[in-house]
Amino acid sequence: MPRPHGFRYVRHADGTVGITHQGRPAGTLRGSRAERFLAEAESGDAQLVMARWTGAYKHGNERTARDHPRNRSGRR
Repeated sequence: MPRPHGFRYVRHADGTVGITHQGRPAGTLRGSRAERFLAEAESGDAQLVMARWTGAYKHGNERTARDHPRNRSGRR
C-alpha cells in the first residue's frame, strides 16, 4: 500500500485544527477531538494519522472488489 502524502494541518487560535489534502480542505476538528488528533499526529506518522482521521486513504481492496464477478454487471 502506498504511503499517504500531501496532507497538512494548521492549528487555529480558537483551538480548531484544519486539515487539507493537496491544498483542498479535508476536515476540521474542534475541542477534544482536535486535542486527541494533535497528540497522535505529533507522536506518530503525521501523514498516516491525517489520512486515517479524514478517511482520505485507500484500503487496498478497491481493485479486487471492482473485478469481482458480482460487481462487473454494471460495467462494459
